[in-house]
Parts: sequence; structure tokens; C-alpha cells
Amino acid sequence: MTKKNEVNMMNKGVYTGKIEKDENGNFFCGEYLLDYKEVMSSFKEGDLITIKTVIVNPSDKSYGTYPKKSRNFALANMKPEND
Repeated sequence: MTKKNEVNMMNKGVYTGKIEKDENGNFFCGEYLLDYKEVMSSFKEGDLITIKTVIVNPSDKSYGTYPKKSRNFALANMKPEND
């Protein structure tokens, strides 16, 4: 993949990165908390995803660590966009 294609892929959503899991069992990608049920049903730790939309994290428990949350994410599209 060329650097230009890599940049195009990264610009398709809010953020593109890998799903990680913290010591509290929360799934996250970068600074964004991911919906636990969504990850468990369709994804796995280490998947490269693109976050499409973000909301303010409504959970008092995890807001301090992750003020932003996403339920709308998908596997990253590795196909280059047309120029």
C-alpha cells in the first residue's frame, strides 16, 4: 500500500486504529471507548477499524478515561479511494 493510499484510508472516518482492551475490560481504539456488545458480537481485539461517528460517553464510570464513545465503527476499508 502506498503512503497516499494509507492517508486516504485514514481519512475515511473519525479515526482508524486497532481495537485494544484495557485492564478494566473496556474495548477502545485510540482515545475512543468502543461499545462492548458491538465489539463482542462482530469484532475481536486487534482488528483494524474505522470509527464513523462519536458521542460523549454517557457512563460516569469510564468517562474520566474515555470522554468519547463510538457505537458506529466497521472494519477498516483497505481499498484505495478513486483519485
